[in-house]
Amino acid sequence: MESGVLMGESRMSESVIEACKLGDRDAFRQLFERHKDRVYSVALYFFGGDEATAGDVTQQVFLKLFTRIGQFHGESEFTTWLYRLTTNACVDEQRKRRRFLQFGEGVEVREPRGTFTNEDRLVKAEVAESVKHAVAALKPKLRVVMLLKYFEEMSYEEIAAVLGLSKGTVASRLNRGHKILARKLAPLRGALVRAEQEG
Repeated sequence: MESGVLMGESRMSESVIEACKLGDRDAFRQLFERHKDRVYSVALYFFGGDEATAGDVTQQVFLKLFTRIGQFHGESEFTTWLYRLTTNACVDEQRKRRRFLQFGEGVEVREPRGTFTNEDRLVKAEVAESVKHAVAALKPKLRVVMLLKYFEEMSYEEIAAVLGLSKGTVASRLNRGHKILARKLAPLRGALVRAEQEG
C-alpha cells in the first residue's frame, strides 16, 4: 500500500516537473507549494531563526528553480537537486552579506531536572548562548554538513549527493565540526554537570 502511494507520488512529481519545463505556471505553483516549507526550514536553521532572510532565500531558490528547471535531467532525485540549490543559495547569501550570521535555533540545552534557581537559569542561558556562538563560528562548509545531518537527518550518502562530495569528505567535515565544537564547549561541561547534579 505504502509503496504504491510513494510510486504514485513519484509519478505525480515527474509529471509536474515535466510540465514546469514546458512553462506551465500552475505546475510550478504545485511544485512551490509542495517544497516551500522544506526550503524555508533549511534557510531558517542556517540563518539562526532569521525569518526575513529565510523568506528571501526561499524566494531566491524558487526563482532559480523556475529559470533552471530545464537543467534537471533526473540523474538524481528532484529533492536532492533542490537541496543543492538551497544550500548554495544560503552560502551565497551569507557571502553577500559579508557579516557573521548565526544559526543556533534548534540547538537545545537540556534543563536540569526538578526545581532550579535563578543562578541555574543564568548558567543555562550562558550555555545556550555559547553553543549558538560556537556553531555560528563554524565555516559555512562545515555548518552545512552539520545542518543536513542533524537538522534534516540526512544520511552520509544523501549529504554527499546534495553537496556533490564523496562520503569520505562528508565524514571528514562532520568530524572536524564535532572536534571544533567539543573544544570550544569543553569549559561548559562542568557547568552542565553541576546543574544536572543540583537539579
